Amino acid sequence: MRILVACEESQAVTIAFREKNHEAYSCDIELCSGGHPEWHIQQDVVPVLNGYCTFKTCDGIIHNIDTKWDMIIAFPPCTHLAVSGAAHFKKKREDGRQREAIEFFMKFLNANCDKIAVENPIGIISGDYIAKHFPDLQVKYNFPIKPTQIIQPWMFGDNFNKSTCLWLKGLKPLEPQVTEQPKLEWFEWVDSKTGKKKRQPKWFVDAWKLPPKERARVRSKTFPGIARAMAEQWG
Repeated sequence: MRILVACEESQAVTIAFREKNHEAYSCDIELCSGGHPEWHIQQDVVPVLNGYCTFKTCDGIIHNIDTKWDMIIAFPPCTHLAVSGAAHFKKKREDGRQREAIEFFMKFLNANCDKIAVENPIGIISGDYIAKHFPDLQVKYNFPIKPTQIIQPWMFGDNFNKSTCLWLKGLKPLEPQVTEQPKLEWFEWVDSKTGKKKRQPKWFVDAWKLPPKERARVRSKTFPGIARAMAEQWG
């Protein structure tokens, strides 16, 4: 299959599908960190989203896609969509960032492709928030749009907790390889102001030790087990 992995600089999913002998390309405005520039399109994804396009990979080779993509797997930025950032929503509504993020998300879900997977954390796409604050977009796209399934990294062999939503078109939900939650890795501490115990997943805390730009990159990476499951079950 010819597969576009949109908004992916890590190339985790691209590499997993390449290992299954599919013609997969990652696409992101950032340079790839997965070590395969020959499979990476460094540009805005919109011009190549619906196939029938010509593009250049980072090794300088020009490619021509003369049909629509066989599959699109997209990881649109969640910065303005995830409920974890609710404290900043008012400003993001006012300056247009949130509207732009919603429209960008829907470009993937409505792309001209028979097999589509769009990934994001729990956010405003599936609730009543858009109907309240963007009624025109609610009418345009018929929000809320519930995810097809919500998965966790531990279900696919990575011992961590991170709720991940998948909106699927023409693809079956991923079948977990682990059905009973194992003992997860947490970082625990006592809040100095409240005296209450708090905890965060260890992977999340480790990411916060990095510089801001690198931190965001690490937090957005697809866990290896999920990438493998996508390639094995959808490929």
